[in-house]
Amino acid sequence: MERVSTPSGRAAALVIAAAVLFGTTGTAQALGAHGAQAPVVGGLRIAVGGLLLAGLALLRRRWRPIAALIGGHARAVLLGASAVASYQLCFFSGVATTGVALGTLVAIGSGPVCAGLLGLAIRERPTARWAAATVLAVSGGAVLLLAGRSANVVPLGVLLAFGAGVSYAVLTVAARHLVASGRDSTDVMTVLFLGAAFLLLAAWMGRDLRPLAGPAGVATMAWLGVFATAIPYLLFGRGLRSLPAASVTTLTLAEPLTATLLALVVLRERPTAVAWLGAALIAAGLLVAAAVAPSRQSSLPRDGTER
Repeated sequence: MERVSTPSGRAAALVIAAAVLFGTTGTAQALGAHGAQAPVVGGLRIAVGGLLLAGLALLRRRWRPIAALIGGHARAVLLGASAVASYQLCFFSGVATTGVALGTLVAIGSGPVCAGLLGLAIRERPTARWAAATVLAVSGGAVLLLAGRSANVVPLGVLLAFGAGVSYAVLTVAARHLVASGRDSTDVMTVLFLGAAFLLLAAWMGRDLRPLAGPAGVATMAWLGVFATAIPYLLFGRGLRSLPAASVTTLTLAEPLTATLLALVVLRERPTAVAWLGAALIAAGLLVAAAVAPSRQSSLPRDGTER
């Protein structure tokens, strides 16, 4: 069987580029979705992104491979689609509750920890130094929870953001499993996001959509669906072809960095010193994990569908 690989450096660059686009999500929500409920924003974001991916699949004439993917990996597809859906609900609610900068830091900061543990299920073992990074990141999350007595950090929001981090890890591991089995990465993302869009119908149908009816709301949903969902997840899927799940989630350090810079510059958020201590511990954990991310190339079997 012919084998292909993507150079790990290129794969890392794709994941970082995706993470930068992901990092615009919270600020876009804050600027253009005034008064819109978090489940509505999250559900519509996935609906727009899922429909765009479906349109690309139609142009590429990928329906038969997609049907085979669903039939052959139904459990992993359901798990991944459910993770996409739960991430939206937890992330947008967490960001709306505790702020863009810290909400994103907790959500993405907890991802490598969870992905390292869940990666055992697909035989990707974490290292001892990864464990040290985990301790730092978990400690940072604990400090953020203790900082909840301040006006800037809400414990419920932090917990929701952590739920988003767990969901993100499940998504990454499920997608990595599907891509490592030789499935086309674009097909995988299309299936997961169409499934999530179906699961999230109840989150926005029948709810008040008036806050998103104006030009700002429409522009926000277009940005979230196209540039913060469909495009970055295509890049993300490509990166998964050559990198382990835990390493991919580590590289998404670029997302909270982007979100934090946007929150400081655009939204004028000012977290407390204690909250920044927690954020610094999370960042330190991610930097330790990034320093030991595998640099080897990972070859995946090709079934004639990846291109």
